[in-house]
Amino acid sequence: MISVYNFIGSWQLFPEKGIYELGSRPKSGICIIAGTTDTKGISINNSWVTLENDAFSSQYQLQADDALHNYPDTDFAESVKMELISSIQFYIYFYKNEEVILKVKHELLQNGYLKITQDGFAANGKQYINTEIYHKQMSVLPYASAASGAMIKPTEAGVIKHKALSAMEEQTNMQLDQIRRQIELLALQAQEIQMRKELSMIIYNAKLSFSPVVGSVYYLYQKNDDTHFLSMIGPQQWSKGSAYKNYIAQVKLLADHTWVEM
Repeated sequence: MISVYNFIGSWQLFPEKGIYELGSRPKSGICIIAGTTDTKGISINNSWVTLENDAFSSQYQLQADDALHNYPDTDFAESVKMELISSIQFYIYFYKNEEVILKVKHELLQNGYLKITQDGFAANGKQYINTEIYHKQMSVLPYASAASGAMIKPTEAGVIKHKALSAMEEQTNMQLDQIRRQIELLALQAQEIQMRKELSMIIYNAKLSFSPVVGSVYYLYQKNDDTHFLSMIGPQQWSKGSAYKNYIAQVKLLADHTWVEM
């Protein structure tokens, strides 16, 4: 017997992973899926916070019997049906005037994430597809915040509860951005050192007819036999028939005895 057990839990939205053809990307969201008392259906509680810090929520119950049931918010839909495909996939269909106006697909991905795909029609009749990715929380929070609800009703309590969440997200995102910038800077510095090391290896394996001076600028060339040599003469100063194949770079000797390309 197919069960919805794998879906039960509190799922937190990855806002940056979503694709929204209708509406704007929310700041945060949580989808709480719970079993019903009769064990034949599920309860879905969605709520989310917009970029403007407005909180919205929706809550409804479904029976996994592939049959039509009355939907409480008749302004949105007249009936709803849940189709349980497997233990990792089910569909929810919302009907109005005997036509499907919204199809919501829930599926568990191989990495353990929950993917919710909304396939519906906007008020102007244009079809849209919204996709959201969630990760499962270790504990169920006493509130929710997701963008995939059919009933949309603003809640003052949700705004209050999400103030702390919004402040926390803002601070942690700021700290993560700072760390990310530091990592990028370190990566650039490491790349620069690696380039200096590779250039230095070429120069120290090249032919040197003089002793280089720290801080001075020289010119690196490649000969016809593909070996290298260092010279104090620039490429514009050579006479015709010069004894080099390619001019490589203008280089400078640093205090740590590495070479850098100018």
